[in-house]
Amino acid sequence: MEKDQINSLPFGRWGEAVAADYLQKKDYHILEHNFNFHHTEIDLIARDGSYLVFVEVKTRSSADFGTPEEALTPRKKYHLRRAAEGYLYLNNLNNIDCRFDVISILFGPDGQIEIEHFKNAFE
Repeated sequence: MEKDQINSLPFGRWGEAVAADYLQKKDYHILEHNFNFHHTEIDLIARDGSYLVFVEVKTRSSADFGTPEEALTPRKKYHLRRAAEGYLYLNNLNNIDCRFDVISILFGPDGQIEIEHFKNAFE
């Protein structure tokens, strides 16, 4: 995705676009953007080799109120797990290796972008 396309998106969607681009450069295959199940959204669903990866993207413009990954509460994790189960059920996927990753994106005031990728972040 081109930078001017990313700049035209709302802030949260902007971070998701940056995360998708980051994952694609790491040879992930993006399957879904913004999958919704029972009022819960999974930002990205991707393939990483044999793994199906459910990705939560946390985007911030500063770390003043905590880092992006600190915003992932136990309640949010519970809802994301339920949505992932829904995805597996709806797509008739059984006996597949899955994991939850978190991508933290921090946009600094100088335009600097910091990306941290936490693999298997729910364990």
